[in-house]
Amino acid sequence: MQQPIWQAASAELYGKIEISEGVSIWSNVVMRAESSHIEIGAFTNIQDFTMIHIADGPTIIGEYCSITHHCTIHGATIGDNCLIGINATIMDGAVIGENSIVAGNSLVREGAVVPPNSIVAGTPAKVIAQRNNFVANRLNALAYYDNGIAYSHGNHRVWSEDEQLAKMAQRKIELEKLLAGQ
Repeated sequence: MQQPIWQAASAELYGKIEISEGVSIWSNVVMRAESSHIEIGAFTNIQDFTMIHIADGPTIIGEYCSITHHCTIHGATIGDNCLIGINATIMDGAVIGENSIVAGNSLVREGAVVPPNSIVAGTPAKVIAQRNNFVANRLNALAYYDNGIAYSHGNHRVWSEDEQLAKMAQRKIELEKLLAGQ
């Protein structure tokens, strides 16, 4: 298991949790895997006050995902390059396809399957649009990767630095070219 690039002292992790390269874990996160396991993919960020738990099976979160503030992920699978909005809940057996966005305050019901490149919203969550969110979601994950590195060095203001803004603008260009070439 990799160590997170940054983990807040207030984060609590219990059980079998597999963390990949470049992961950041923010304040007051709780992850529990009393049976089965939790997998966190590379360059994913788990933001403040998020709860991740297992169900009958594992909870799997892909690479370059942003699990934003106050989310609950319970026994679900989230594909690569996803953004789970503030205060969203993803329930047992739900599957979120790659490059998707779950809007804030949404509830994805047990066993729901969200196709790749979707935007879902509501309670219960329903697909409201189909769009490849790869660039925006990957940029968000990379911003948190940079922020995690900065926090590990005591820099809590990296996002305000001109160099960081230029780096993100260049990344956007590169990711758009990558997407266009697929």
